[in-house]
Amino acid sequence: MAHQPFHGSIPDDRLYCPRHDMWVQAQADGEVLIGASSFGIFLAGQLIAFTAKPRGAEVAIDRGMGTVESRKTVVAVHAPISFILLEGNEAAEEQPRLLNLDPYGAGWMARAQPTRWAEELAGLVDAAAYRRHVLQLEPEARLD
Repeated sequence: MAHQPFHGSIPDDRLYCPRHDMWVQAQADGEVLIGASSFGIFLAGQLIAFTAKPRGAEVAIDRGMGTVESRKTVVAVHAPISFILLEGNEAAEEQPRLLNLDPYGAGWMARAQPTRWAEELAGLVDAAAYRRHVLQLEPEARLD
């Protein structure tokens, strides 16, 4: 089967972790929403299951914040920042297709309270830098 290049969006209203292909969106109340980028989902393959760590879990940067299962494999979802998990997305756990169909909306993975935001913010990039990262890995990608 021929390789199909990535085709998707990278919204400007959040920050991205190129190491793990995750996004972080700061909320007005100091909390953050965290999810997998559409490119990260493209790399993993269509997701068929998602499980978040339990509410209240303290997760360090680069550590597992849950798991996803694709037709290819089961993998840990690595945290783009350190946080305390306030809520995993139960709707996405019950209907994993939300992750594939709307990764920047209904398919978010975690609502969290950052614990080292000031120190770890420098490890995240804006949408323009993340687009460059995607195009470096996938030169034929089409970005909306």
